Amino acid sequence: MTTPRIVVVGGGAGGLELATKLGQKLGKRERADITLVDRNSTHIWKPLLHEIATGTLDSGLDEVSYQGHAKQNGYRFQRGTLSGIDRDARTLTLEAIHDDKGAVVLPAREIDYDYLILSVGSVSNDFGTPGVADHCHFIDSPQQAEAFRRNMLNTFLRYSDPEHRIRPKLTVGLVGAGATGVELAAELFGASQMLHSYGFTSLDSGKLEVHLIEAAPRILPALPERISRAVHGELERLGVKIHVDTRVTEANDSGFITADGEPLETDLSVWAAGIRAPAFLSDLGIATERNHQIKVNQDLTSVDDDRIFAFGDCASCPQPDDKRVPPRAQAAHQQATHCYHNLRAAMAGKPLKPFVYHDRGSLISLAHFEAVGNLMGGSSARSLFIEGRLAKLFYASLYRMHQMAIYGIFKTAMTVIVDGLNRYLRPKMKLH
Repeated sequence: MTTPRIVVVGGGAGGLELATKLGQKLGKRERADITLVDRNSTHIWKPLLHEIATGTLDSGLDEVSYQGHAKQNGYRFQRGTLSGIDRDARTLTLEAIHDDKGAVVLPAREIDYDYLILSVGSVSNDFGTPGVADHCHFIDSPQQAEAFRRNMLNTFLRYSDPEHRIRPKLTVGLVGAGATGVELAAELFGASQMLHSYGFTSLDSGKLEVHLIEAAPRILPALPERISRAVHGELERLGVKIHVDTRVTEANDSGFITADGEPLETDLSVWAAGIRAPAFLSDLGIATERNHQIKVNQDLTSVDDDRIFAFGDCASCPQPDDKRVPPRAQAAHQQATHCYHNLRAAMAGKPLKPFVYHDRGSLISLAHFEAVGNLMGGSSARSLFIEGRLAKLFYASLYRMHQMAIYGIFKTAMTVIVDGLNRYLRPKMKLH
């Protein structure tokens, strides 16, 4: 009997968790040949990107080497970017990899599969707004987060010299008041305090002006209103200037232009408004939505091909209430587990079960200042609103749960100890 070839494309939270479980349960026992494909060589949990962007988290300490992790967990890793799928031949094509000078490191390659799982996540959606791609930072990847951090540090340094100040205050404009925009706004105030305390800059948080711009009537429009109100109040206490019902129509080298024609001048501009799936998914020959999400059945198989699964932010998965699974980390985590069981069922010729999303609640971290959220789901009558230290504890536990899924209990426990030691041994933010 031929060993089934399973290829997982995308090593984000859900993809890495799925590849790890498949490797441990099937790969190590030689019941299947498991391959994980990702364009990067390391993994970082996406909800941490706003902390990397401000330097309050050093990505070098938390990133996971796919190659090393693959060796330990019974799967193989291939670095590359998916460029095509031949469904008849059951092969996928990876683009060539080039170095910084454009020389080919690895040529274009083909990988055979019996089952293909797509979990490539999402990117920010600029909705075609003029100037955004050229003048705004995005926080969709570790590379983009690092680019923002370097620019932020240089801007703080420049403002330390009164002769180089463009405005009375260092001004940051954040478009999009979802979780990323809200958490980044708070992290900026925390970062400014630490930069000042380390003597990196003469500016304190009183010389920082952060504008959070949202087209919806309130911030965090996808979360329960009670969380939105609480976070709104905390951000205003920090000094964030919140603009709701405000649509940005243009970005330029000076900042933003809103729909009413008002300019907002900024030193740093960030776009975090809306998400979409990567555009290349619509070129693979499988059905996608207008936002490039792959159309899947409720059992997570592609509507075109039952040998192709898709989940996470890149998939449009229907639910019994005629809604779609929301693009959230907890949804990807739940779907990774469900995809594993359905994949095992498909390999055994058994019927697949429909995926039903369960909202476990929402948590928002406002740097070291505050955390706010609810447990057991926003629409549940039993929903429990929490804030303060308890909310911070639950927020931290989300990352530990992800680490447990990819490391196991013992290694995660060791990681917690190492992280605790690093708080005393290393600076509280990355200063270089």
